[in-house]
Formats: sequence, structure tokens, C-alpha cells
Amino acid sequence: MKRRGFIRALAATPAVPALLAQNPVQAPAPGVGRAGGRGGAPTDPPKIPLADAGETSEGGRKFFTAGQFATLKKLGSILLPPLKGNIGAGDCDSAEFLDFLVGASPADRQLLYRNGLNGLEAQARKQFGKAFAELDAKQADAILKPLLTQVPWVYDLPKDPMKRFMYQVHADIRTATRNSPEAAAALANSGRRGAGGGGLYWNPIDPV
Repeated sequence: MKRRGFIRALAATPAVPALLAQNPVQAPAPGVGRAGGRGGAPTDPPKIPLADAGETSEGGRKFFTAGQFATLKKLGSILLPPLKGNIGAGDCDSAEFLDFLVGASPADRQLLYRNGLNGLEAQARKQFGKAFAELDAKQADAILKPLLTQVPWVYDLPKDPMKRFMYQVHADIRTATRNSPEAAAALANSGRRGAGGGGLYWNPIDPV
């Protein structure tokens, strides 16, 4: 799925119920036929405004604060490093793309990201006295490993908000990276038919 499709899927999903709630179906007036039939002119379906995928990473950070954005970039470099010939999140504009994506997302998703990034920052300063973006691998491991949990079913996400955030941001970073132009170019240059599935976590944190 290309990034344009990723954006369209996200934009369309929450928008349709909202439009239906705002525009309840009304019975046709007497003498008026169904849309597209003999008795009436065709009615266009509601139009959902969609952003151009070309806007996703141009112009730099727009939604997150500078501190949140730095935490997100650090998190991407840890969760998806360049392994086994695949590019990592730090090799493309995945953080910039997610800044755009979350900024165009429903309020609950925005809150999940903001609280999650702020939570990582607060924990880093509490445990190590510095920003999350400045942590070394061992320090990041101490904070992140307890937050990684198995999710056997995507409709049964962790109740803990930080664990839920970690599941969501990991999935989004992976999707953004694998659908980036840099990943497509690397795949074309390698001659492989598909990207490998390894390298989704980093050492010393192992998959759970």
C-alpha cells in the first residue's frame, strides 16, 4: 500500500460515520423519485476532503512540538533500525510523515500520540535526568521494554495507554517506512521481490 492509500484509508474510515451523523437520511418528498431514477436527478455522494500525499513531508514539523518530534524520531530509529538490507525509519522521512498523518487524524489518535510521547519524555527525565532523544540504547531499553506487549488481535489492544501507544506507533512507523520512496528505491536497487520481515525490533530488546 502506497502512502497515498495509507492516507486515504485513514481519512475515509472516521469521516464516513461522521458525515452520516451530520446528514441523517430523510424520506424523499412526494413525487420525487430515487436518485438516478426517472423522478429525480442523480445525487452525488458526500465528498471527503483528502490531502495530497505530496504534502506529507514537505515543510518540516507541523503538528508535534519540537520535543515530541525529537522523541518520535528517536523512537523510530530504535524500533526500526536498518537491518538485513532494509532501510530503517531514520533513513527516510517517516517521522515527518507521521507528523502530517497524526495532524490529520481524529482527536483520539492525536491525544494517544501526544500523551505517549510526553510520557516517554517524562520517564526519561525522571530516570536519567535527560531528554528521551538523548538516551543511549541501554537507557532506552529500560524504559521501552516494559511497554512492549503481545497483541494477538488488533481489536483487543492493551488497556494501558502507554502500551497501546507503543503498539500503535510501532505499527505506524513500520508502515510509513516500508511505503516510503526510499524503501521502494532500495528494493528496486536490490533486485529483491519483497522486503524482509526481520529487523522490527532492536537489541537488546527482543520481540515479545
